[in-house]
Amino acid sequence: MPSLKDLKVRIESVKSTRKITSAMKMVAASKLRRAQEQAEAARPYAEAMTRIMTSLTANLVVDSSSPKLLGGTGKNDIVGLVVVTSDRGLCGGFNSSIVREARRQIRKLKSEGKQVKIICIGRKGRDQLRREYSDLIVAHYEDVGRRKLAFSEADHISKKIQDMYEEGAFDTVHLLYNRLKNVITQVVTMQQIIPVPIPEIDTTKPKDGAPSALYEFEPDEEAILADLLPKNISVMLYRSLLESAAGEQGARMNAMD
Repeated sequence: MPSLKDLKVRIESVKSTRKITSAMKMVAASKLRRAQEQAEAARPYAEAMTRIMTSLTANLVVDSSSPKLLGGTGKNDIVGLVVVTSDRGLCGGFNSSIVREARRQIRKLKSEGKQVKIICIGRKGRDQLRREYSDLIVAHYEDVGRRKLAFSEADHISKKIQDMYEEGAFDTVHLLYNRLKNVITQVVTMQQIIPVPIPEIDTTKPKDGAPSALYEFEPDEEAILADLLPKNISVMLYRSLLESAAGEQGARMNAMD
């Protein structure tokens, strides 16, 4: 049975730990506010980009002559999986939920006879996945947005992924990240980014009784797409990094609480 002295030492230790976790919670709350503002500000831009892509591709027939980023390679044998986690721990199940889903997707794809290649963004995801799938990791990035996440960082990673795709490293590329739902909840999200997915929207249907708009593009749609497709991939990646950064701070704040 512990002595009175042991109990006093334990009480002081717990008090010291509480001071540390309380300070970390306040820091996370401050960072969360800024990260959440960034994530929310990026959402309308990403949604507008999606609407533009939908308008551009509404009258296009996607075939072998279409841009490779839109039409694909014609195969789906090699799947790239971009796993977005954090560089630091002490954020509850934030990273483990992503790694768990990544492992599930890898097992599923391999059972279908597909080859999987992993790109890790964040130290924690890389450290956990390389224990079992070190031979599948083809690239990893750390300290992304260490001070403040900038679009240039996402654009740099996006161009590297696109270069690998052009060289034949992948047939399709999917993004796996935590989307911020609210301060308490992060939703594990998987999204295809290459070939660029185009949602099927009925653009002829009026919205709220308003007449549908007709657009004329100059230059033609294919020329505009050749310029917009790479940017759209960078925007999707940038948005996922912002959502993940905000979700990390929310998870850390709750974990410290």
